[in-house]
Amino acid sequence: EFYEEMLATLKDRFPAVQLHAFSPPEIVQIASVNRSLFRETLSRLHDAGLDSMPGGGAEILDDRVRGEISPEKISWKTWERVMVTAHSLDIPTTATMVFGHMETLKERIRHLFRIRDIQERTGGFTAFIPWTFQEKNTELEGRFKPTGGVEYLRTVAISRLILNNYIPNIQASWVTQGRKVAQIALLFGANDFGGTMLEENIVRAAGVVFHRITLDEIRHLTDRLGRPVAKRDTLYNILEEY
Repeated sequence: EFYEEMLATLKDRFPAVQLHAFSPPEIVQIASVNRSLFRETLSRLHDAGLDSMPGGGAEILDDRVRGEISPEKISWKTWERVMVTAHSLDIPTTATMVFGHMETLKERIRHLFRIRDIQERTGGFTAFIPWTFQEKNTELEGRFKPTGGVEYLRTVAISRLILNNYIPNIQASWVTQGRKVAQIALLFGANDFGGTMLEENIVRAAGVVFHRITLDEIRHLTDRLGRPVAKRDTLYNILEEY
């Protein structure tokens, strides 16, 4: 009821704002506390004003990896169930991947194919967003060799090859990779630079220095590539072309 009231209040006061909230692990927790099924939970939140969902909690969709890096998080199959259910209720979502820790290359590729399989069945993913594991201030700090820009760009390119014609949008992660690498990612398969962001707390807690970026800065970075530039909304509807 708390989240329903929150969503309804926000939608009433700011009807034009896209309410993009609640990753699959959070949906599972809400459903557990409320002792309800995923469908009922998602349906009630959707009716209250939830427009779309982030794809957080995916990490690597393999239970061997998840058992090592996040043993208390939901299984990959549960993540899939939440997403499929959301899509069946016309709640679009993004899909994500956090890589560069203990996963093998085979497990990384399997993750991409599992995302593609869900998309084939539902068509509900609006974008795929890969980023590298940020180790600082975590229990895994120092256990893995940091993933550099070349490996990130290679992964973006492979993601485009596997997901092309399935998920139209791949987002570059300027927050974790920096603006220059994100700019180059637009030449390696990404077509979305991401948002300006007013606040970021997750990767900041892992030691990433976060500085806001302006629309003019994004336009400067993308214009230099000779690529067409447009402003979008959360669902990738084009609002303005430059």
